[in-house]
Amino acid sequence: MDELAAITDYFLELDALKLVDRRTYIDGGVRVENSAEHSWHLAMACWSISRSLGIELSEEKLLKLALVHDLGEIDAGDTFLYSNDRGIAHEAERACVKRLASHDGNAIFDLSELWEEQETGQSIETKLLKTVDRLLPFLHNISSQGKTWQALGIKKSQVLEAHEFIEKDFPEIHSWMLDKIQFAVGNGWLHDA
Repeated sequence: MDELAAITDYFLELDALKLVDRRTYIDGGVRVENSAEHSWHLAMACWSISRSLGIELSEEKLLKLALVHDLGEIDAGDTFLYSNDRGIAHEAERACVKRLASHDGNAIFDLSELWEEQETGQSIETKLLKTVDRLLPFLHNISSQGKTWQALGIKKSQVLEAHEFIEKDFPEIHSWMLDKIQFAVGNGWLHDA
């Protein structure tokens, strides 16, 4: 019974990711998503796009990376893409993942290693994960008519800079995003600066 108590306690620890709100509006702007919803969406989108684009990779690794991707936000909260604190957010996230990894109810013994891989790795799985992690909130901004961009006064130059890394590994995705950026500027959803 003690083992099951630890396991279920761990499940509740993980459940706290549902309490972390992001700045991304879903369903055309109805409400913001939480980090658990984002993690699920990220896993599904990575899985789907890897097959759609015929990318040779380990689906198992890709899905695991997507599922652990935002676990550190349980303690650290979500750091907005255009925040000045973005460079140090990984420190608090790493501490949270270490705490979760050492929990008595955790049986995923490579949890910290998986989190580090998605954070700092250079595998094809990590590259795709990072690309799709940027693509999804971008897509939500397009579907919500730039609701987050407008509310926070985000500029075209910021969006271009945040997504420029995608061009090297996934030029077709980057090209699509460039078209959508111009579309957003043309509609006044994004400052042309």
